[in-house]
Amino acid sequence: MDALDPTRTAVVLIDLQRRIVDQPTAPHTGPEVVERCLALAGAARATGATVVVVRVDRPGPDPQPTGSELLPEVAPREGDLAIVKHSWGAFHETGLDAALRARGVDTLVIGGLVTNFGVEQTARIGDEIGYRVVLPHDAMSGLDAYAHEFAVDYVFRRLGTVCTTAEAIAALRG
Repeated sequence: MDALDPTRTAVVLIDLQRRIVDQPTAPHTGPEVVERCLALAGAARATGATVVVVRVDRPGPDPQPTGSELLPEVAPREGDLAIVKHSWGAFHETGLDAALRARGVDTLVIGGLVTNFGVEQTARIGDEIGYRVVLPHDAMSGLDAYAHEFAVDYVFRRLGTVCTTAEAIAALRG
């Protein structure tokens, strides 16, 4: 995998909220995905890349369902972008594209939950609007293994670079 320029890269973490992380997922558990996403975010921050923390608010319910808060260890830090979405993907009516372009970002490393919903929709739109997309397949998981594997093997390989978390971290470090 080619090196990633940290000044032009954002690590985008999708929906690492208690009610989503606690769902049964495969082939990786929610806690395994969180651990790998935190490793990606740590490498991003250490190299000067942007970290984007995305959470979903369901349209309509007020208050949001129990467990809608981000896990404390995932909460945005100073300098990170915090995005609240109301649909599957992180771009629709969130200001994410403008915020990334203002920082000079042209590459997205996307992880989180779940593979074939929020992660896939964000990757599809990111690719469509001109971002280079990197997808560490072990930093995401589906509601079942088949859905995850289909997205990774059939969709993601057409959108960008499929890799492991370790490979993405190594590419960030140059």
